[in-house]
Amino acid sequence: MKAKILFVVSLLFGLMFINAGLNKFFNYMPMPEDMPEAVVSTMTAMMQISWLMPLIAIAEIIGGILFIIPKLRALGALVILPVLSGILLFNTVTDTSALPITLVLVIIEAWVIIENRHKYFALIG
Repeated sequence: MKAKILFVVSLLFGLMFINAGLNKFFNYMPMPEDMPEAVVSTMTAMMQISWLMPLIAIAEIIGGILFIIPKLRALGALVILPVLSGILLFNTVTDTSALPITLVLVIIEAWVIIENRHKYFALIG
């Protein structure tokens, strides 16, 4: 039962990141009109670095795909970790409106990392 729940949660998690990455390339989800000034200025600054958004998008897409595949989920968690850290930092410092969903994503990420901790020992030992 635990494995099935983890698969469904990982599938949704992976699809969210794949969607976010694809949106950075194709812009099919419109930006809200009433964003706070701090968010607009931060996003504008990030857009000024021409290679940053494509890099984040590729990491989100690859990480999301890996996260869905059970054998590669541990690797997907490592690929997503820096992106999710940036999302958490952004939603803690700049705009807290999306903090609840961000915390849910962090909990899922932590769950997957803890479940696969035995696979990481070779990296640190």
